[in-house]
Amino acid sequence: MKTRTAVMVIFASLFSVVAINSAFANADDDAWIKRCVSDNKDQGQSTETIYAYCACMNEKMSSSETKSITAWEKTHKAEADACSAKAGWKDNGNEKTLLPR
Repeated sequence: MKTRTAVMVIFASLFSVVAINSAFANADDDAWIKRCVSDNKDQGQSTETIYAYCACMNEKMSSSETKSITAWEKTHKAEADACSAKAGWKDNGNEKTLLPR
């Protein structure tokens, strides 16, 4: 019985650590996505399209990445193109303008 209780405590502890790390990652991800949406607000796209693009880009980035999404997209054209297509980014006469950030 003591072994079973000890195992349950260990699993509960591990679950708590994972949940806390996920909460921090989500808050960090939200901040990066919010900044990306702000950086792209003048691109002639709907807010929903911009958010979908930024969320897609954020998913493709490493969690240890220190660049903003806007800076990272400049060196990751394939990922930017894939996320543009996935988000439904509409061509408004020119390619997505990459902002100097």
